[in-house]
Amino acid sequence: MPGVLPSSAVALETQAAAIDWWLRFLVDTAPSVRLAAAGLPARRVSCLRAGLELLHDLGAINDEGESFGRIRPAGVAERSDEVVGARVVRDALLVELYWAPWIDGSRLMPLGPESRVADLLELANADEVADLIAMRDVAVERLLPALPSGPVVTGMTFDGSADLNADADLLVGGVLVDFKAGQGRRPRADGSRAAKLAREDLDQLLGYVLLDYSDTFALHAVGMYAARFGHYMSWPLTEFCTRLAGRPVDLAGLRREFARLVRADLSAYTRESTIARLHRHMLTS
Repeated sequence: MPGVLPSSAVALETQAAAIDWWLRFLVDTAPSVRLAAAGLPARRVSCLRAGLELLHDLGAINDEGESFGRIRPAGVAERSDEVVGARVVRDALLVELYWAPWIDGSRLMPLGPESRVADLLELANADEVADLIAMRDVAVERLLPALPSGPVVTGMTFDGSADLNADADLLVGGVLVDFKAGQGRRPRADGSRAAKLAREDLDQLLGYVLLDYSDTFALHAVGMYAARFGHYMSWPLTEFCTRLAGRPVDLAGLRREFARLVRADLSAYTRESTIARLHRHMLTS
């Protein structure tokens, strides 16, 4: 597959977060919008009213302003593709309020207290919406048939999420799946690209597995979906850890070691370097 490549009008980081939301909508009838809801009051942005109205429209909060954390299925199913595309861009921007270390450059910042839902939806440009629809169409054809059957959870957090502020995309049938919307490898002579599997992507998957300190989710496999290329890949968890370490590993022991590392050394290491340090431990122990 040649790949769904974005135009220069697409904000790539926001777009990656936005397609995460739409893919969650495809597999989960009531995905959590907890982080989007939490970002609004956390940063005290001036568009608070518009954000709360939009969450109410999706059914994520009631008339009294109490959060249900999950949307009504009809909040997405009844909307056109263009409206859903604009909404998931908005969701991505709201989640950025929660995670981003600074938000001065956010598209939300120019919106004032009198802003309404329509103003939020206008933040997504036509190229971004078209790009999201194209990736959604590919996912319907390539991702959904490839997923295992079983219980579905999206946006889940782990025992260690409080240590590293991490939430994952999808858990289905005991398989942890991470979505990626990168543009892949360098362009070929004809301008097309191939999907890319980077070491940092594998590090992120391993990090999620290790954050499940008490094996709450009973994971038995991990997977990754390249949204722009329609490419889904998965590995049995034991094989995944063994191949990264170059030897059989004690997963329960690694989880204990990881918890100790992030709790004791987090102030001295970034998330990525902490996981890299654990890999060195795995390879030399």
